[in-house]
Amino acid sequence: MVRFYETHFEFEVLRLPGDRIVELVSKDGGANLMFHPAAKSQKIGQVIVKLVFDAEDVEAFCRRAAERGLQFGLIHKADGYEFANAKDPGQNSIAVSSRAFRRTGG
Repeated sequence: MVRFYETHFEFEVLRLPGDRIVELVSKDGGANLMFHPAAKSQKIGQVIVKLVFDAEDVEAFCRRAAERGLQFGLIHKADGYEFANAKDPGQNSIAVSSRAFRRTGG
């Protein structure tokens, strides 16, 4: 799972000796992710949160991701932005979206 986010979303991995938590540090100052083993009662894909990553050019991002083995679904057009969905290796929902870059009227 760590390698997936490192490869496709360019996080830097920070592991401290003896720590069961792995930190994924954003290279561009965005949000960091922290991974730790889930409880034994947790089922794969059971989480109800979707991670959405900013991508100014969703089509280009999806094309580069496909070259590295990550297939996104169709690109959807919304209110001034685009997004596409996929699953990570744990079957958690993820998306890339240009919503942060949309131009609003006014």
